[in-house]
Amino acid sequence: MAVIVALGAFLMTLLGGWTAQRVTDRRHLVLGLAGGLMLGVVGLDLLPEALHAAGDEVFGVPLALLLFVAGFLVAHVVERLLAVRQAAHGAENGARVPEVGLTAAAAMVGHSLADGVALGAAFQVGGGMGVAVALAVITHDFADGFNTYTLTSLYGNDRRKALMMLFADAVAPVVGAASTLLFTLPEEPLGPYLGFFGGLLLYLAAAEILPEAHHKHPALSTLMCTVGGVAGIWLVVGIAE
Repeated sequence: MAVIVALGAFLMTLLGGWTAQRVTDRRHLVLGLAGGLMLGVVGLDLLPEALHAAGDEVFGVPLALLLFVAGFLVAHVVERLLAVRQAAHGAENGARVPEVGLTAAAAMVGHSLADGVALGAAFQVGGGMGVAVALAVITHDFADGFNTYTLTSLYGNDRRKALMMLFADAVAPVVGAASTLLFTLPEEPLGPYLGFFGGLLLYLAAAEILPEAHHKHPALSTLMCTVGGVAGIWLVVGIAE
């Protein structure tokens, strides 16, 4: 049952990527929406789940929040190191580094894989829990596909690579769900993982996608797309609950 439901997530991911691809003539609106979707996923989905799952504290701070900050810093450090490396090879200062886009998209694929595992684990607990998690996974996989294609393209990767990463992101929840036929997932690592991944996404949204969206098109329509993206995730989270 979990694998069948994951096929729905597969289709929703492809639909999200197809939507991002079809509106490239409105690139600033796509980026504004992608930034809003990411902010919504981080603040309204990942962090609440991370804090709910996190048990341990380190010097009075939940481990999930420490890893949230660590994820943000890791994304920043990796991007800066790749930018310095590219500059040393003669690239223009401030030029986009394609490897950053591929790394970010790979992180999205990893998260989709974890979504599939969570889906399979939920069906191990019971049908009611499985249905609730299935609704959450399927509805927000549209945003995952949209963001995966947008991130890969934003950093200068060609359409072939963007489609390749989109397909990998679509297949990942199916693979994750199928893998739970072989094992039972422990709950302990969930909070730290969600916190770290949330930090990565926040960096990409706040430091890369939103500034690029408003760089050449500081329009009200772009801002409204960002707000709409956050509101859309809020609606998805509310329906899933």
